[in-house]
Amino acid sequence: MLYMLDTDTSSYIIKGGYGPVERRLLSVAPSHLCISAMTRAELIYGLKALPPRHRLHEAVSRFLQVVTLLTWDAQAADFHAEIKYQLKTAGTPIGDMDMMIAAHALSAHAVLVTNNIRHFKKIKLPLMLENWMA
Repeated sequence: MLYMLDTDTSSYIIKGGYGPVERRLLSVAPSHLCISAMTRAELIYGLKALPPRHRLHEAVSRFLQVVTLLTWDAQAADFHAEIKYQLKTAGTPIGDMDMMIAAHALSAHAVLVTNNIRHFKKIKLPLMLENWMA
């Protein structure tokens, strides 16, 4: 099984000290973990407001060196269009980056690991979700 770490879960891992996430992380082979290019973008964006010597710059850099990065592809784009249309017509929109990450997880046949289960459950496609904080 492939597990795609959402930005919030990635942040928990990077900052450390979250027992449930760390225990679950240790039970999964590194080859079964990945992040979306969208998560990378959100992590890098989050560093922009921090001074260059802030400890999180190094922590994010280390994290990005060890986790597999999946690039955005046509299938992810097609899922994104479907999700965006479905949520817009239902009147239950979520953030565009979240829709893109969910679409990427669908295209990769990955379980999306997030602490925002309620948020992603609005998507009516067969998106597999797990919360490692629970």
